[in-house]
Amino acid sequence: MSLLDICEWLAETPWSIALHESLYVYPLVETAHVLSLLLFVGSIIFIDLRLLGATLREAPVTEVTSRILPWTFAGFAVAVVSGALLFYAIPVRTFLSIFFRIKMLLLFISGINVLLLHRFLNRTADSWDTTARPPLRARVAGAVSLAAWALVIVMGRMIAYDWFDCDHQPQSDFVNWAAGCPLE
Repeated sequence: MSLLDICEWLAETPWSIALHESLYVYPLVETAHVLSLLLFVGSIIFIDLRLLGATLREAPVTEVTSRILPWTFAGFAVAVVSGALLFYAIPVRTFLSIFFRIKMLLLFISGINVLLLHRFLNRTADSWDTTARPPLRARVAGAVSLAAWALVIVMGRMIAYDWFDCDHQPQSDFVNWAAGCPLE
């Protein structure tokens, strides 16, 4: 059973159909997703800008993160749940979207960046926590994070457009491959 088969099965479930066809619930889930992204990414921006040494230069990095991360986690939790529901509502089209696939790749890159940053931060923060300009590794992590989250938002927004949908053929071989279009 392939991932596409699972998506096709999900699309046929009564809850998926009801969510997709709902006049009120689907837009509310979409709104919750956008608002949670505002909270999540908005809070991440403060941390990333501090890592870049561009703002809050007088505050220790650990203090900034300890105050902001609870908001970040709250936004992330709601974004994951609402994002999963949005996927569940339209699983086949979403799965076959090249923008969705790029978004998932960027989310993976962002997660690796966070893991590496926190591993580095927890190990070495004592030596640079209060400096106005953190070391290069922290600044790179902040820049990667800013770029990746900006692109995640753009790719998420692009999922709504059907420019490269599998049912709009002909597409280039690359688009068909990248989107996983099941061509007969």
